[in-house]
Amino acid sequence: MDARSDVENRYTGLILLSGVDTPGISSALFTTLEPFSITILDIEQVVIRSRLILTVLIDLDPAHAEAVDSDLAECAKKLNVDIATSFSSESMQSIAQKIGLIHVTALAQKITPGAIAELATDIASTGGNIERIHRTASFPLTAIEFLISGANSDSLRASLGPTAKKFGIDIAVQNSGLNRFARKLIVMDVDSTLIEQEVIDLLAEACGVGEQVRSITESAMRGELDFETSLRKRVSLLKGQPSTIVDDVAAKISLTPGARTLIRTLNKLGHGVGLVSGGFSQVINPIAQQLGIVNVRSNTLDIMDNVLTGNLTGPIIDRAGKAQALKDFAAVEKISLANTIAIGDGANDLDMIATAGLGIAFNAKPKVQEAAQSALNAPYLDSVLFILGINREDIEESERTD
Repeated sequence: MDARSDVENRYTGLILLSGVDTPGISSALFTTLEPFSITILDIEQVVIRSRLILTVLIDLDPAHAEAVDSDLAECAKKLNVDIATSFSSESMQSIAQKIGLIHVTALAQKITPGAIAELATDIASTGGNIERIHRTASFPLTAIEFLISGANSDSLRASLGPTAKKFGIDIAVQNSGLNRFARKLIVMDVDSTLIEQEVIDLLAEACGVGEQVRSITESAMRGELDFETSLRKRVSLLKGQPSTIVDDVAAKISLTPGARTLIRTLNKLGHGVGLVSGGFSQVINPIAQQLGIVNVRSNTLDIMDNVLTGNLTGPIIDRAGKAQALKDFAAVEKISLANTIAIGDGANDLDMIATAGLGIAFNAKPKVQEAAQSALNAPYLDSVLFILGINREDIEESERTD
């Protein structure tokens, strides 16, 4: 008999073990299998609330199938677990490795059975098949990752969108492959993204011109003014104020929950981080220095003799300027644009999001959420890490070992 016919006469067997998890179960199972002519093809094990599920795919001699089944039944009795088996003549040559897999991450404070049911229906409607489901985080959000075969990422994103909106779930869709684990550059907006406030609004209130500034902002949002014009109009209202007012406002700034964890984790993993903002360097630079971020670009208030002149100095960081900053930071960090991630919330971030390999809308305006590949609506910036495939347990372990 030649080698080919020998392979064709092999069996594959699926073993499913379930029960209360105790030390020694895996050892006993594989010790039972050890005397036979068996090759392990695949293994997966999960423990949830002390309940163990262990699946093993094996290649075996058909003549041994009955004996293997009998010995496994005896093993199940000794371990007080359930073991089910299924043998077939499907050869290991026919077990093709699947390519073009897609990661779908669902994030929410509460994920219901109905939400999972509809997400699964949506996936199936695109021709996708769920290969694996596992939890990557339980705090501050629950994050569930689906590994999908046979689907297109754009189709999945479109199909899952309505269900995500219906159940208040954030969805991220990413192609699998080595590139997912490559070194990244993460560039984020500052106002209402890295920090919880809008600095120009705080300055306006402190200067007693809050209502006028809000009126200009609303006009810009209606499309009546471009960003540069609206920014210059707003800054002009600050003219004559002492520069100490900037320091007073900076003291009121608070980081978005999870911002420190996000940046600290990214730095530990060797990723590049950048800040780009239509806000002001006098406020942003100290925050960046505190967080250890060197790639920073923002606008600068003009100050003379410790008084705000109502003008800006240097080039304006507008929508196009943010996209250019991302490109410049990527060149400095020697990272391809395909491995960049842009995070923002407003129309001023749209070009940056479109330029990046992955755009994430963070508590963003509807137009931005539509444009970005991923949208996060929970108030935790470190949930970005779950989209990158980083588990909460790994983050917490890293924090404990510092």
